[in-house]
Amino acid sequence: MTDTLSRRMAILLFALVIFSWGITWPVTKAIVAVVPPLWSAAIRSAVAGIALLCLLLPRGALIMPKRGDWAVVVNIALLHMVAFAALVAVGLQFITAGRSVVLGYTAPLWVVPGARLFLGERITGRRAAGVGIGVAGLALMFNPLAFDWSDRNAVLGNGLILLGALCWAVSILHVRAHTWISTPFQLVFWEVLLATIVLLALALWIEGPPPPIAWTAELVGLFLFASVFGVVVAYWAMAMVNRSLPAVTTSLGILATPVVGTLGSAYALGEPVGITLLVAMALILGGIAVGTAAGADPSVKSQETR
Repeated sequence: MTDTLSRRMAILLFALVIFSWGITWPVTKAIVAVVPPLWSAAIRSAVAGIALLCLLLPRGALIMPKRGDWAVVVNIALLHMVAFAALVAVGLQFITAGRSVVLGYTAPLWVVPGARLFLGERITGRRAAGVGIGVAGLALMFNPLAFDWSDRNAVLGNGLILLGALCWAVSILHVRAHTWISTPFQLVFWEVLLATIVLLALALWIEGPPPPIAWTAELVGLFLFASVFGVVVAYWAMAMVNRSLPAVTTSLGILATPVVGTLGSAYALGEPVGITLLVAMALILGGIAVGTAAGADPSVKSQETR
């Protein structure tokens, strides 16, 4: 964890992160087709926690969070790993994974005005332009000519994903303002543990006792991919990448994730990818790229760019 990687190895690991996070969206879509969304999120979180424990314990890398880090642990667990994950899981029941990943990645757009309001950051012309381009993409996606406003499930699904993106944006703001004592990766296990407890409680309260699940080899594989690659491997790899590549590289490179998610959904789930979605995705991701090209503190990237 302390050594930097060669540029080639860092790029390979970064590609693994992008692939893992992108493919996790259609994988989650496939899971919630057979497992209730809150139970699917809770199971995925629990498996990730066990895998993290198996990774950290043998290396003596499991530490208790310092007092100054507990606030950010709670924030990330509740807003990102619970609220974002649960809202996405429920929303994916109603809309395509390709559309949802694009909506989910609007979170950085909402960080710009939030940073101005709560952190006192100046909105530069470049940031304002980025938000404007991104919002134009969002407006295109919800063009009355291309969006069926009479479909209540579609409205609900899109609204839940956007609400999840706002929760993620609030989490990003806290991460940005936080003064880190331990590294982000050292705190991931505790975030996952807290998220698992809350998700299990929510699943029991809202969806009732665990439903009978047909544990086929395919379903087990989907959960293992979403948990091990989507959380454990990706967070570890991102922590390594952040030590080896410039922050601007990771900020812009991670925008390939929605592209991977959209193409993966089209290939694996047969979801249609229309011209409206492609143009909207280009505008939203282009706006984020314009607004974030100045880079940020690499120590917080692994939590910002999930």
